Amino acid sequence: MKRTIINIDEDLCNGCGLCVESCHEGALQMIDGKARIISDLYCDGLGACIAECPVDAITLEEREAEPYDEIKVMERIAPKGEATIIAHLNHLIDHNQYEYVKQGINYVKENNLDVDLSKLKNFNSEEKDMEDTTNNEGGCPGAKMMSFNKQDPENSVSTTSPQSSELKQWPVQLHLVNPQAPYFQNADVLLAADCVAFASGEFHSKFLKGKSLAIACPKLDTGMDIYVEKLASMIDNANINTLTVMIMEVPCCGGLLQIAKQAAAKASRKIPVKKIIIGIKGDVIKEEWDMVTQSEQA
Repeated sequence: MKRTIINIDEDLCNGCGLCVESCHEGALQMIDGKARIISDLYCDGLGACIAECPVDAITLEEREAEPYDEIKVMERIAPKGEATIIAHLNHLIDHNQYEYVKQGINYVKENNLDVDLSKLKNFNSEEKDMEDTTNNEGGCPGAKMMSFNKQDPENSVSTTSPQSSELKQWPVQLHLVNPQAPYFQNADVLLAADCVAFASGEFHSKFLKGKSLAIACPKLDTGMDIYVEKLASMIDNANINTLTVMIMEVPCCGGLLQIAKQAAAKASRKIPVKKIIIGIKGDVIKEEWDMVTQSEQA
C-alpha cells in the first residue's frame, strides 16, 4: 500500500542516534553508524523523529510500504516497560490516532501488562472505547476527519466588522509566482501551507498584513526542487528582507519548512527566517526565529 513514511538520507545522517531514542515504536536502529528503518510496519509515519534530527536527515515521503501494525509495535515495545508504552500511546493521542490507541490499550489489558493507563493524556477509564469520529485506517494524520463543534452561526453575535483582505498581489501559488516580481523586491515574504489560511482566523490581520505571499502544499505539490530554487532566488535576487514560514501542526506539512531551510542554506545572502506552526483549530502552537543552523549555512 502507498502511505506516508519516513525517509533517511544516509549521506546527511551523522550517527548521533537521537532519532532512535525518540522512536518509541522501535522502527529505527543504528546500523554501521547510520540510522536505518528496520521495518515499515513499525513506522507510524507521524514523524516524531524528525524534530530530533540535528542535521535534517529525516523527511516524510509517500511511497509503497507495509501497513503500520499497532499490535506488532506493542509486542515489540512491551518488554521495554510502562514508560515506553505510555510515551508511545501519548504520541498516538497527540496525532489523533485513536483507533491505534484503542488497539494499544486493549493489548495492555488483554496481556495484563503492568501499565497505569491513567497516565495517558485525556484518558477516561469510563470511556473505554475512546470515541473515534472517523473511519480512518491509518496513513497521514493530516487527512483525519474531525469536527470542532463551533457555535451555530445563526445563534452567534458578531462583534466585529467584516475584515478586509491583506493580499496585495496575484498569483500566490509558488509554482506560478515570479521570484523577481516587483512585489517581492525588498519585501517581507510569507510562505504559507495551503491549509493555513483556512485554519487561522487571524491570517490576514495578523500574519499576512504588510507581506508578499506564496503558498504551497509539500504533500500534494510536485517539483519541490523548483520551490527551493525560487525561494533562493527571492533571497539573493529580489533581496527579500525576511521569510516567514507558516505550516500546520500535521507532520506532512513539515516538508514546507524543509524546503525553506534548503533555500535559505542555498542562498548566498542570509536573512531572518521565522517558523510559525498553526494548530488544526487555529491556535499558534509555536513561533520562533532563526531556524537555519550554522551547519546549514556552511
